Amino acid sequence: MKIPSSIWTLLIGIVLTLVSFWYGQNHGLLPTAATDEAVLVDGLFNAMMIVSTGIFLLVEGILIYSAFKYRRRAGDNEDGPPVEGNVPLEILWTAIPAIIVLGISVYSFDVYNEIGGFDPHAIHEAPMNQESMKMPGHGTALAATLSDTPPSTEPNLNQEKSDEAMQDPGTAEVRNADQIPQLRNAPGVGIVAPTIGGSPEKAGKPPELRVNVTGLQYAWIFTYPETGITTGEMHVPIGREVQINMTANDVIHAFWVPEFRLKQDAIPGRQSEIRFTPKKAGDYTLICAELCGPYHGAMRAPVVVETEEAFDKWVQEQLVASKQPLNQAVAVNPAELSPNEFLAPYTKDMGIQPEILHQVHH
Repeated sequence: MKIPSSIWTLLIGIVLTLVSFWYGQNHGLLPTAATDEAVLVDGLFNAMMIVSTGIFLLVEGILIYSAFKYRRRAGDNEDGPPVEGNVPLEILWTAIPAIIVLGISVYSFDVYNEIGGFDPHAIHEAPMNQESMKMPGHGTALAATLSDTPPSTEPNLNQEKSDEAMQDPGTAEVRNADQIPQLRNAPGVGIVAPTIGGSPEKAGKPPELRVNVTGLQYAWIFTYPETGITTGEMHVPIGREVQINMTANDVIHAFWVPEFRLKQDAIPGRQSEIRFTPKKAGDYTLICAELCGPYHGAMRAPVVVETEEAFDKWVQEQLVASKQPLNQAVAVNPAELSPNEFLAPYTKDMGIQPEILHQVHH
């Protein structure tokens, strides 16, 4: 018995739909979802994978079927039948993709809004506090030393900047801050880059934890303004909303932790913001996602998501360890030690690669 083509079409459609839904939910292409925002982003990605898988199987299936069904047989040297077009089919394959694109656009905007990305007034309302972005303690001197002596084809300029920073390391705050007109005219107010702020239900509420992040060639420096802790690795507790205030000392960098599903540029002279709520403990890696120089690939920093108790313990350990700031230790630096040898114990804890430090001081 010959099965009607309509039945075949229905069966094939059912199979394609089931396969697309299964693969869209079980593709295994994403890393661990470590924040509440990651769950929303993953839902959007899975929806796009379902649609993409169905379209891919449909198009490739038709191509393979057509190549086999309508192949030229041996001895057949005639021209194929002329095809003038099919208006209903053309309308169908134009309307369906248009509806899919419109649906994904609406879904994408909803996710962007839910993670706090849509706030047209944030760029005008969120000032950059110059004091809050300073890096106290040994992190300040280290940031000045590293950021002011990057590899460059302009050695004279770099040498002048390096000498200035070494003579007055305490003034090493947000580099380029003095170039912002608003900062020169009204201290404490600066240019704010577009942000990923709080979700709609948390809009207008202060975050539970603030971390100031400074990107420089080729390291990340983290400052906790509430405690004055400055370190080369970021610790955040589970379940508390974290606000990252970031800027850059030299060139554009990008704050990207794949498990958080959030990415934001760190721009010289501007403050950008990301808010997220960690939900899964683990050790992750902060990656610079903007090409920032020859050692861009090594610009990484550890990010630790831990329980509230473990975070409080880490804070206490950092407070004890910061009793002797770097600028005090520099005064007793034995003359026989080179700068990179002397700074090695400090940079090791901050996750800065030794070869980068060696290159910076040469």
